[in-house]
Amino acid sequence: MSDFNDFKNPQVAALPRHLKQFIVPQHYNHYTPIDHAVWRYVMRQNYSYLKDVAYYPYIPGLLKAGLTIEKIPNLQEMNDALGKIGWGAVTVDGFIPPAAFMEYQAYRVLVIAADIRQLKHIEYTPAPDIIHESAGHAPIIADKDYHEYLSYFGSIGAKAMFSAQDFELYEAIRQLSILKEMPDADPEDIKEAEELVAYRQENMGKPSEMALLSRLHWWTVEYGLIGTLKDPKIYGAGLLSSIGESVSCMKKDVKKLPYTIDAVNYPYDITKPQPQLFVTPTFQNLIDVLEEFANTMSFRVGGNYGLQKAVESKNTCTVVYSSGLQASGTVTEFKKLDDEQPSFIKTSGPTILSHNNKQLKGHGKDYHKDGFSSPVGRLQGIDTPLEDMAQDALKLLGVEVDKHTRLNFASGITVSGMVKKILTVDGKNLIITFSDCTVRDENDNILFDPSWGVYDMAIGAKVTSVFCGAADKDAFEEIVYKSNTNTHHVEYDARTKELHQLYQQVRNRRHKGGDFGYLGNVWMRLQKNHYDDWLCPLEILEILEHEEVEPEVAAEIRTFLEGKARKEPNLKKLINDGLYLIKHPVEQKLVV
Repeated sequence: MSDFNDFKNPQVAALPRHLKQFIVPQHYNHYTPIDHAVWRYVMRQNYSYLKDVAYYPYIPGLLKAGLTIEKIPNLQEMNDALGKIGWGAVTVDGFIPPAAFMEYQAYRVLVIAADIRQLKHIEYTPAPDIIHESAGHAPIIADKDYHEYLSYFGSIGAKAMFSAQDFELYEAIRQLSILKEMPDADPEDIKEAEELVAYRQENMGKPSEMALLSRLHWWTVEYGLIGTLKDPKIYGAGLLSSIGESVSCMKKDVKKLPYTIDAVNYPYDITKPQPQLFVTPTFQNLIDVLEEFANTMSFRVGGNYGLQKAVESKNTCTVVYSSGLQASGTVTEFKKLDDEQPSFIKTSGPTILSHNNKQLKGHGKDYHKDGFSSPVGRLQGIDTPLEDMAQDALKLLGVEVDKHTRLNFASGITVSGMVKKILTVDGKNLIITFSDCTVRDENDNILFDPSWGVYDMAIGAKVTSVFCGAADKDAFEEIVYKSNTNTHHVEYDARTKELHQLYQQVRNRRHKGGDFGYLGNVWMRLQKNHYDDWLCPLEILEILEHEEVEPEVAAEIRTFLEGKARKEPNLKKLINDGLYLIKHPVEQKLVV
């Protein structure tokens, strides 16, 4: 990305190429005056309500994240603020795949959806938006214990095994969220999309590591409570950014459970309020539970367990040998030596060999374009692993450049051929390259034939780790699953553009002062052409009552809003909450 903007933020600048593909420009000038009014309404409600129920660093954290009540945050301002606590932020187009989302966290970069929810979804939106991502996630980042958890979770999640079903569900959720944010979406299309999400949720099969980790993420980062069961506080971004659910979640009919590893057994539905929430006593407990789960994952268990997960995944995975060699490709086959460890591994398609997450020279996917295979284990009758043998010990085995040798593995696999090269890195033997090489299994079946070319034999007594994705993602040019479904961008008609102008005129009066009597003209135009709108009248009423001007217009607007609240139950709480804040205003100084 030649035009990549790192906002002069070190965390953003350090992002690898395969993550930069998801970044989109914020296009700050695309936000309409209604968008800013939606932001302002939600933030004022949050300031008023969350100061009593949010975990204590939330309110001061808003300023530390570069956020204000009055306007949608600018990414440069956010990066300037977040950079001071070692984090950064970028904008993306809606939902991105979970594996990529996790990896951004590992790099300490917040992923923020560039779009903002529509006015009709002001309480809650199923689509990620800038309110959820910035007002939800960013403020709590200032808490050191929490951001340590978040980045650690990212590093764990980036290695989690995911399945084809995971991506199918992600695509269905993304499609549904896009449809629900479209102002002119066909209700039948939404119904079909909801049914598809439900179907895929019910037919996931055995949940993958990523699916289980996503549950832990949901019940902590998105919907977590902290404190005691009797007096919990909100820290989850999904709750902090939902002015509806942040209130309802505290009611008794939403069960509060202690946060333990048992949370992985609770699936979630993004389209509905949550029937239960989990309360952690401390952020350290989040790390302890994550560590407990990580100990069951393929990247820590390795061996046959990890290889089986890799085969089931059918995605690019990395097999790590005890020598430190990393083979990244699609694992299609492996032979078992015993219950825990393999004797032979095979990948298909482009494969790369790496060490310390950097591709080894000459071992890229063009060279290993048809896959890779190699024995694993110790040599027969020899205690010292091949990876640890010094040059003299190798010579005693006949492993010497330009010499023909035969290696007999304890598994019964034999490798015989002319040694052309021995690659040693950091005192560990990683690869022996053979010409005229034959590899046979314990039943004398051919595993490699001389006619197939040069044979690069991986060295390693064990498989210590198996994780999803390539070790050197940039060298592999890994394109993490990326959706072809784009978010919807509205084309505004003349009537809507007029409404934008009216909102802007109200905004100008609030910020610049001047002739407040002019707001009566704005109110007249709203009555004539935009009788269904409630937020702009509310903003006018706020100014008129605070400035103590135009009492007759103010009384007329109040009567209109109170009548609308009575007639339209879906607007009752929104309007009444707005009227409450006119009488009990909040100020930015609350967060100082």
